[in-house]
Amino acid sequence: MSQPVLLVIAHGSRDPRHAATVDALVRRVRAQRPGLRVETGFLDFNIPSVQGVLESLAAEGVRDVVALPLLLTRAFHAKSDIPAVLREAPSRLRIRQAEVLGPSPLLTAALERRLYEAGLTPADKSSTGVVLASAGSTDPEAIAVIAEIAREWRHTGWCAVRPAFASASLPRTEDAVRELRALGCARVAVAPYVLAPGFLPDRIARGAAEADVLADVLGSAPEVARVLLERYEEARVPALAAVGA
Repeated sequence: MSQPVLLVIAHGSRDPRHAATVDALVRRVRAQRPGLRVETGFLDFNIPSVQGVLESLAAEGVRDVVALPLLLTRAFHAKSDIPAVLREAPSRLRIRQAEVLGPSPLLTAALERRLYEAGLTPADKSSTGVVLASAGSTDPEAIAVIAEIAREWRHTGWCAVRPAFASASLPRTEDAVRELRALGCARVAVAPYVLAPGFLPDRIARGAAEADVLADVLGSAPEVARVLLERYEEARVPALAAVGA
C-alpha cells in the first residue's frame, strides 16, 4: 500500500519571503524522507491553493492524504479555517488532519540553534535572558501554550525566559526585553517563535531593537522538518490502521 501524500498547509502572505521559506522547509522535508510525496498548499495570498492541490491529487487518483497545518499552536486556523477547507475536498480523498507542530522539544532545539547562529554560545545561557516572541493570538489555548513553553525553557539553564506577542496579546517584545533588563540579565536575546518572515515577524524584529541578540525565524531548520515528519507519522499510522480494520 502506498503511503499517504503529505500536504503541508501554509497560511500564505503578500511577503514573498514567506513562500520562499515554506518552499525551503518542504525541500528539507523531502530530503529527510526520500520517496515521500510532499505537496504544499496555501490558505491565502499564494498559489497553489489548498483546494487546488486537493483537486489535482484526486484527479491523479490519489486516495490518502495527511493534511498538516504549518502552524505552531492550535488557534483559529487549525480549529476552523483548515477543517472548513478540507471539508470541501473531493469526496474520493481520505484526508486526515495532522496536529499542529508545537509544542515540541525539537522546536525548542530549533530556537536554540537560531540563537547560537546569531552569536550566543551554550556558556552564555546562565547570564542571558530570552524573549520567546510569538505572533500572538486571541485564542487562550494558544497563549497558554506559549507561556508554558517559556516556563519549561527557563529550566534548561537560561537566566530567564519571558513570552511576548506581536499582536492580540501582551506583553510586546520591547516590553519583555525591558523586563529582562530590569531583572539583571547580562544580555537579552529575542527568539522569534515563528516559522517564516512576514508582517508580524518584522514587528518582533522592531521590538528587539534594544536587545543584544535577535535570532532568525525557525524557517527550514532541520528540527522543524523533523517535527513535520513526526506529525505526519502520528496521523498516518491511525489512518492506515483504520483502512486495514
